Amino acid sequence: MKSHPLLRLLDRGSTLFLVLLGAFAIAIPVLNLLMPDGSFLHISTYFVSLFGKYICYGLLALSIDLIWGYVGILSLGHGAFFALGGYAMGMYLMRQIGTRGVYADPIRPDFMVFLNWPELPVYWYGFNYFAYAALMVLLVPGILAFVFGWFAFRSRVTGVYLSIITQALTYALLLGFFRNNFGFGGNNGLTDFKDILGFNVQAPYTRASLFVISALALMLGFIICRVVVSSKFGKVLVAIRDAEARTRFLGYRVEAYKLFVFTLSACMAGVAGALYVPQVGIINPSEFSPANSIEAVIWVAVGGRGTLTGAVLGAVLVNYGKTYFTSGFLAPYWLFLLGGLFVAVTLLLPRGVVGTWQWWMERRRASAAASTPATPAAPQAAE
Repeated sequence: MKSHPLLRLLDRGSTLFLVLLGAFAIAIPVLNLLMPDGSFLHISTYFVSLFGKYICYGLLALSIDLIWGYVGILSLGHGAFFALGGYAMGMYLMRQIGTRGVYADPIRPDFMVFLNWPELPVYWYGFNYFAYAALMVLLVPGILAFVFGWFAFRSRVTGVYLSIITQALTYALLLGFFRNNFGFGGNNGLTDFKDILGFNVQAPYTRASLFVISALALMLGFIICRVVVSSKFGKVLVAIRDAEARTRFLGYRVEAYKLFVFTLSACMAGVAGALYVPQVGIINPSEFSPANSIEAVIWVAVGGRGTLTGAVLGAVLVNYGKTYFTSGFLAPYWLFLLGGLFVAVTLLLPRGVVGTWQWWMERRRASAAASTPATPAAPQAAE
């Protein structure tokens, strides 16, 4: 009996990851909505939103691992695509406020009324429709990544130079979105959201639904990445990572492969940002900060570059540590802890947590196979 092609692409670790994530996506809303508040098993709505934020970060880390771990493109500006997706969703949420805003203007958001904007800018048109906003979540980061990658990869910019350019890109967007005349809320950004698809964003059922949707998006993103890296296309990506000049000499259009994966990765980051915004309740220019993009790279390094599951695990572990250490007396030293963690992982666990575990298991299997005596061949019958 032949198995489904998708199942053949999922190894044991990938299958376990998807099963655990699916169970997590079911258990958290159930414990939040069905368990009474005084129960030991009850999970508050705050923690539902917190875990939902971690999952969005996991999808962002997955998008970075796809290009860094399998193609060797180290992007230090992937937070820009995350933020652009978040702003697209934030614009939709702002249009849903309507007359419930402070100034009760049915068309213009409060910050535009405060800044005396005479009318709604053209690029805000259409964001009162969810379908249009969802399309922009994919198109805006995707188009920017395509245009940026088209010029960068055709110019054969690689290595640290490409990393610096991506960092400059997100910093330029940071400066632009900070300006009030850009039309995106300036320093304060977009906030005070009310509804999403007609549901109150603060309601527990809406929070639980957003958490489940985020988990499903992460599962879908993981499957897409797994299909890409396990196919013949993925083998070419690894060849580009390990020997780009030789791969180009063999006749492969290296730039086209890089451009496709970079654009796909940017779209995934945009989806992560779009799911992040309604759960945290705000999006502002600080999301474009180069430090955020560098921190996302640290998540991947900690979990294990080129492992997919490691990228998600690293995002969850580091952000849980950030939540834990920034709420006590260690709060002023969090950045030192984060930097020390990155240095320690680089020196002691260069493959990351999951990568080191996989390497150790492969060594163990290889050692067991070498110590197993070979079975003697059966003698052939004489003619």
